[in-house]
Amino acid sequence: MALIVQKYGGTSVGSIERIKEVAESVIESREKGNRLVVVLSAMAGQTDALIRLSKEVTETPDLRELDVLMATGEQASVSLFAMAVKSMGYDCCSLLGFQAAIYTDQIHGKARIKNIDADRILKELKERGIVAVAGFQGIDDGSNITTLGRGGSDTTAVALAAAIGASVCEIYTDVEGIFSADPNVCARARKLDRISYEEMLEMASLGAKVLDIRSVEFAKKFNVPIHVRSSFNRNEGTMVVAESKEMEKILVSGVVLDKNEARITVAKLPDRPGNAFRIFDPIFKAGIVVDMIVQNPSAEGRVDLTFTVTKTHFQETLKLVDEVAREIGAEKVLGDQDIAKVSIVGLGMRNHAGVASKMFETLARENINIGLISTSEIKISCVIEGKYAELAVRALHDAFGLGNGGEKN
Repeated sequence: MALIVQKYGGTSVGSIERIKEVAESVIESREKGNRLVVVLSAMAGQTDALIRLSKEVTETPDLRELDVLMATGEQASVSLFAMAVKSMGYDCCSLLGFQAAIYTDQIHGKARIKNIDADRILKELKERGIVAVAGFQGIDDGSNITTLGRGGSDTTAVALAAAIGASVCEIYTDVEGIFSADPNVCARARKLDRISYEEMLEMASLGAKVLDIRSVEFAKKFNVPIHVRSSFNRNEGTMVVAESKEMEKILVSGVVLDKNEARITVAKLPDRPGNAFRIFDPIFKAGIVVDMIVQNPSAEGRVDLTFTVTKTHFQETLKLVDEVAREIGAEKVLGDQDIAKVSIVGLGMRNHAGVASKMFETLARENINIGLISTSEIKISCVIEGKYAELAVRALHDAFGLGNGGEKN
């Protein structure tokens, strides 16, 4: 008998029929003697619909009240699921974030989990065997409802798995697992049997949408195995686990594409101490995340400073930078949204010197120019023209033999 946390996303519970199918699947696992905590997202489209409703009231809804509104999506899912389970002859209890004692900080809309008091969940599990918990939500120290932001249900599930000592956290979604590349871009993309926490963290940060990065951080910190699998079939998915020596034998595990990148260049910035701080300080204060940063000497004591942000924050960042650039005497500020970031990720890169040159050679062979380069121990990222994005993914995928299981050290 195992203690399992299962999480089902919005498409997995997108209709009453789908909710009933999820209930049947959970009951099947219960019949094997397992105890289950089931974390549910709102039904597909519900969160967006609630946000639209709030915008009909005001263009700038109060964040506290918006959290109260958005939390109702998951409340509907868990209550309907519990009804379905009970109608099939099994016991189940639904709990909202505050009832499950998921305590967060006070940042509405993107709260972070501080701790979980698992007593109520464990008590209900002992009595019923199945507990449904609303994902994406919690409660702060002032007893206010908070939400965790997009992808927050993944984080809820992994955090609960850590809190109750579950043997595994199963993330059910609309894909069969983690792939060596986006199957919609690369037809030869292959489902990975296993991937390390470190690789998954890099892939999530680089634009892979399967798992929320915060959930992987929780999993790594508390050593929670994650099984990413489809809710539409019974096939085995991908295990996200601690790294092993066997994993390190593969040079590259995946190619990740991010089209949500924009580039900003501050041209001929006076090369004086403090100017870089003055450029980036208002950006950071606005809560905008900067990705890649490169500074090149220009001429006559000036430099060109180039960095990337998401396209979502491009216009806001451009405005902030333009104001500061004029104050400190930069010549001009340039922006480009027609770019993409393509990255390769793999544990085997730590001890192999030829990976970068092979990536650059592959892109050169396809006549793809590299604008910016960023590296870590287990990843290399290149900014390229947006029109070459998908070609770059396919070329790199083939170059590193990912369709055949990956090139070995």
